[in-house]
Amino acid sequence: MKASTLLLAVASPLLVSAIDRSNFLGGLMSQNQVTLQADNKVPGENPLYFCSTPDPYILTIDDVDLAPNPPEAGKTLAISAKGTLAQKVEEGAKVNLQVKYGLITLIRQTADLCEYVKEVDLECPLDKGALKLYKEVDLPKEIPPGKYSVIADVVTKDEEPITCLTATVVFSR
Repeated sequence: MKASTLLLAVASPLLVSAIDRSNFLGGLMSQNQVTLQADNKVPGENPLYFCSTPDPYILTIDDVDLAPNPPEAGKTLAISAKGTLAQKVEEGAKVNLQVKYGLITLIRQTADLCEYVKEVDLECPLDKGALKLYKEVDLPKEIPPGKYSVIADVVTKDEEPITCLTATVVFSR
């Protein structure tokens, strides 16, 4: 089940931090806006959308459920997901992550996907096949109220698209 961590690596930063879909990771989409359409909605009870049609993605996401949905500050967020990885993901895969609070960019970084999977005691390569994931994340009470937006673009070492997800979450007082 090594591949299940890929869903966690994508879902955790998206759901813990959340995002504005306007500027996509330093030119990855030539600073154009990511257009959200109903047919790009990630199946399940979640605020996730695919950045574009998911046809070219190596990861097929069947379902992602969050409880609570939307996430709430100070609560435990339960993430369950199912999907299929069409090919093995080798060392060198990256997560291009952007997190915004309103219009302010909090994070814009490229991280090693294999470092994310180590956080849940797994290692690359991630094997091809069916994925199933359940993870609980404690969200801090101190999350400032406001609109948070996240874009996570996950690519192989050869820049093949594994998946690209975006989400927006509003935390209330």
